[in-house]
Amino acid sequence: MNIKLLKLSSYALILGVLSSGGVSASSVMASSFHYLDDPSSHLAGQPASDSLPEMGTSAGSTLSVDQEIKMGDFYVRQLRGATPIIDDPLLVEYLNALGQKLVSNAKSVKTLFHFYLVNNTELNAYAFFGGNVVLHSGLFASTDDESQLASVMAHEISHVTQRHLARAMEDQKKNSPMTWAGAFGAILLATASPQAGMAALTSTLAGSQQGMISFTQANEQEADRMGIQVLQHAGFNPQAMPLFLQKLADKSSFSSKPPEMLLTHPLPESRLADMRNRANQMPTVSRASSLDFMLAKARVLTMYSENPTAADEYLRTLSTGSANEKLAADYGYAVQYYQAKNYHDAEALIQKLLAAAPQNPWFLDLATDTDIAQQKAERAVERLEAVKAATKNNPVLILNLANAEIESGMYMKAGPLLDNYTFAHPAEPNGWEMLRKVEAMEGNRSKELAAWAESRALRGDLDEAIKLLTQASAMVTKGSLEQERYSARMDQFKDLQKTFKNYK
Repeated sequence: MNIKLLKLSSYALILGVLSSGGVSASSVMASSFHYLDDPSSHLAGQPASDSLPEMGTSAGSTLSVDQEIKMGDFYVRQLRGATPIIDDPLLVEYLNALGQKLVSNAKSVKTLFHFYLVNNTELNAYAFFGGNVVLHSGLFASTDDESQLASVMAHEISHVTQRHLARAMEDQKKNSPMTWAGAFGAILLATASPQAGMAALTSTLAGSQQGMISFTQANEQEADRMGIQVLQHAGFNPQAMPLFLQKLADKSSFSSKPPEMLLTHPLPESRLADMRNRANQMPTVSRASSLDFMLAKARVLTMYSENPTAADEYLRTLSTGSANEKLAADYGYAVQYYQAKNYHDAEALIQKLLAAAPQNPWFLDLATDTDIAQQKAERAVERLEAVKAATKNNPVLILNLANAEIESGMYMKAGPLLDNYTFAHPAEPNGWEMLRKVEAMEGNRSKELAAWAESRALRGDLDEAIKLLTQASAMVTKGSLEQERYSARMDQFKDLQKTFKNYK
């Protein structure tokens, strides 16, 4: 399913600057129209917490886990509103599945985790309040295999579980209580005025920068040591971590501008040597990259990269490999044909892919897009209904079916499907945008406005969300259940506004 990107800003860069102090904590999904904003409800089913290593403080005296959850909710909404997040259902599903596999093998996990992909060719990754881990799309071009990508994610997960940002705040509070408050304010300022935000951040941190640099190195080493254990326990090759760090060092040596990741994650020789030593003491793991990793990399390089040469080289390499690699190569070539509007050749490869794996979401998604592009959406609906997309509980297939139904004019079928989807996936923006479109086509103006309000709230614009719900409430029968729901949701947004004022 094609996804439009938001305009690039410096928000991710500034968060990356903050992450050089190590980043932290837990996470909460943005609440839906159907759910109360109760962070405690998001902790169900999480692994029991282990005690933190003695090398670090719990940081509880400065910032509680509950506070981090609320701050995470605030910052992720700001991130959505200011950064080109790739809300591609296939890539979102893949990264979160890989991330959860790693999280399930980590210690001291206290809250949920969420993983985001930003359309940025700069090599970087960072985490921030609320267990939110952000990866730049450039990582796919720079990681040779799935274990290397997992090593980056395990490192960021360890920043979170070790509560590095909260610990940094506790340490800085002793010397300069206003430093961190000013830094967070500068981040928000940057979403509206990048130059002003960067200037404010530079001024705020100038007096304590040296102390933060030394603290950074300790945090990076701790995240490495915890991360490589997570990597090993999850079944990935522990050698991938020093191999990727060496790749970063090589890029720095042969370039006048070091990779952005090295600006936010310092890499002294001692850190690289420590990782080599630790990896050498662990059993060597021979693990081939999953088909999903290869499909994800092919999709990123062909759909979200401005370097066609990199995509061509990767697909040529895959085409001479194993059966799975050849499937991934055919998928990448099919995407290229689709992008070039060469639907005839795209269809030929898609049929070959579906013959090999008829229920593969990556192949079904591309088949749906190709059908819709040729105004054959009904064919996509039939195909998706044949694999029971509506009952598979796979977000990718459900969104594809809803999209195909919308393009076929089947609004009566798409509406209930999207109602259920947004209930189950309240923080997924595609569902709300598609539901908004359905309600508009059906002439349900109040419901259209309500869906639009949810979409705006996910991007941090609570004022606009409340305004839209106010309009929706005025359109329905006074005292009706629908009006009560709109009023209750407005109250929730207003409560969020009060909470979020503490972080501005």
